[in-house]
Amino acid sequence: MINAYAMVLLSAAAAGFAGSAISAPTEATVAYTMANQRAAVDYKVARAKCNSLAGNLRAVCVAEARSARIHVEANAKAQYESSLSARTDAREAIADADYDVDKARCASKTGNAENVCIKEAKAALVSATAETRADKKVIEARVDARDDKQTADYKVAIEQFDK
Repeated sequence: MINAYAMVLLSAAAAGFAGSAISAPTEATVAYTMANQRAAVDYKVARAKCNSLAGNLRAVCVAEARSARIHVEANAKAQYESSLSARTDAREAIADADYDVDKARCASKTGNAENVCIKEAKAALVSATAETRADKKVIEARVDARDDKQTADYKVAIEQFDK
């Protein structure tokens, strides 16, 4: 009877170890998690440095800290997901973060200089977003062209071997 209990316990333990080995995180998952943790820590440190500042300098400092965090997190996610849409989303998030920093810097100016600064920041955002979308369309077109070429080559090869 004791041997039966021992066998059940050993079987359960073996199943538990096998399950944990199967569910072990991949290297990509670990790298993604580490990048997000590093970004969070760096953000907290940078944000703490901003507390000693006042006014617009503090707002710019906070925006820069947030932007740095978004840069790291977006690039890590794009690398982890390894897809065109993930990379495009990352580039757009980075452009938005940079725009927020530029707007914070513009707040220190007054009058027409502030308006010009905001228009320049908005133009940079629109430019980066448009460039990102254009790059995505170019890559998609190249993939489609490559697929069409491979299909045509395959049809030629099939025709050659049918003779």
